[in-house]
Amino acid sequence: MKLDFRKTTFWGVAASVEACPPSDMPEVVLSGKSNVGKSSLLNALSDNKKMAKVSQTPGKTRQVVYFVVDSQFYIADLPGYGYANAPKHEKEKFSKLVEQYFASERPISLILHLMDIRHSPSKNDQQMIAYMQNAGFPFFMVFTKADKLSRSRALQAIREHTAFLGIKGVPSFLVSADKKQGLDELKAAITEKIFPEKE
Repeated sequence: MKLDFRKTTFWGVAASVEACPPSDMPEVVLSGKSNVGKSSLLNALSDNKKMAKVSQTPGKTRQVVYFVVDSQFYIADLPGYGYANAPKHEKEKFSKLVEQYFASERPISLILHLMDIRHSPSKNDQQMIAYMQNAGFPFFMVFTKADKLSRSRALQAIREHTAFLGIKGVPSFLVSADKKQGLDELKAAITEKIFPEKE
């Protein structure tokens, strides 16, 4: 199946699970720290710099932000952890929303967990990956900002990070939204995962 990621449109935002769109299509979830580059990746995948507002202040996304790709599946951009300088009660509200989202029966087909290739996995990264594994959610590791390191150093960092996290057999992708690196491979893998070709 061939998907046109350029046909990505903004659906809306949900401050609660009840406000999420109908469960009529698969969902691909974006997960990661608030400054890891989720909005930049979405803009790069859709080839539209204005698709997701790239905030200069990490943590501005405080709801689940939904997009529709080629009328075939949703992308759900979750609030990033870290939440900039949000007050404690706001952080708790964001965390509760994320917990309720994953505990709901949303049609989650794939989670893209983003990490900055330059930084070691945080405690939150470790907790999220452990949660995804324990809950049985399929996920890809997407290492962002690949252009900030040489390719050999970036590949070495992936080996180090995945070994530290203890994940084997999980597809890993090295991408740069700025330089458009690794996007075609990621698009193809997303498509194959959620719409496997029938024999």
